[in-house]
Amino acid sequence: MSRTRPAAPGPFDHRMAVFGSDDDFVAAARPFLAEGLCAPGEPPPVVIAAPDNLEVLRDTLGGDAREVGFIEHTDWYTGSAANAVAQSAGYLASHAGPGGRVHLLMEPVWGGRAGRSVRESAEWIRYEALTNLVFAPMATTVLCAYDTRTAGSAVIAAARRAHPDTEVYVDPVRLAAELDAVPLPPPSPDARRLRGGVAKGAVRAWASGRGLPHVDAELFAEAVTEAAALGPVTGALLWGEAPVCVAELSLARRVDDPLAGFVPPSATGLEPGQGLWFARQVCAYVDVRDDGTGATVRLQYA
Repeated sequence: MSRTRPAAPGPFDHRMAVFGSDDDFVAAARPFLAEGLCAPGEPPPVVIAAPDNLEVLRDTLGGDAREVGFIEHTDWYTGSAANAVAQSAGYLASHAGPGGRVHLLMEPVWGGRAGRSVRESAEWIRYEALTNLVFAPMATTVLCAYDTRTAGSAVIAAARRAHPDTEVYVDPVRLAAELDAVPLPPPSPDARRLRGGVAKGAVRAWASGRGLPHVDAELFAEAVTEAAALGPVTGALLWGEAPVCVAELSLARRVDDPLAGFVPPSATGLEPGQGLWFARQVCAYVDVRDDGTGATVRLQYA
C-alpha cells in the first residue's frame, strides 16, 4: 500500500458535530440517535461522551434513554490513539450488526490525554483521518462530537479536515503525510547505540537499568523487536529514563503504508509485518519517517 493511494470509498459514514452548549449537544445527538434506532439490522445506538454530556442527554431523552447505550468516554479512550482503534475494532466485532452496522456518537477526551499537548492532539487528528481507511469496509455510522468548551479552536479546525462531511476534508493519506512532515526532535546526546542487531534481552536489560519495572521493560523490549522485524535494521539507539524510554531504529527500507500498525490483525497471533500493531498498542508514540532510501522508526514508551 502506498502513501499516494487514494482513500477508497466505502460504507463507513464518518461525521462531525461541533457544539458549545448543552442544548447544542442535544440538538446534534437526538436526530443521530433517532436515525440509529430506525436503522434496520442495527443494535441500539451508543453514546461515548463526557459524563456531564451523558447526564444531559439522559435527562432529555427520559424514558427513551433505555433504548440507547451510554459509555463514559474515559472508559473508552484509555490510552493512545492506536488503542482507540483497537477499542473500536473490538467493539464492532462483538456488538455491531452485520457488516459493522451500528450508530456511535463519540466524544474524545479533549480535556485529558488527547488535548494535553500539540504532540498528543496531532496523534488524535491522525487517528481521526486514518479511521476513514481502517474502517472503510464497515457499514458503521459515527458522529464525532467536538465540544468547544473542552476542545480548542485549533483542534476543531484540524479535525474538520479529517471528516468527509465537512467542506475542508482532506484525503487521509495526504493529511497523514502532512503530520509526518514535522521533523522528529534529535536523539539524546547520551543515547546508547546497540551493536550487533536488536536483541530483545539487551533492550530489556537496558530498560530495566533505566528504571522501568520488569513488566514494562518486557513490553518495551517486545515492541522494539517487533518493530525491528520490519528491517533490515542498519542502526539502533536507546535513550531516556523511566517512565519515558525511547528507541530509534534506522531501516534499510521504506515503510510507505500510512496504515502500518493501525489495522487490527485478522489472526489470533501476529503475522509477518504486523509487529508494528503490537508496538503501537503498548507504546505512547510510534513515529515513522521515510527518507529516500529507508525509514526511521521511533518508539516512546510512556
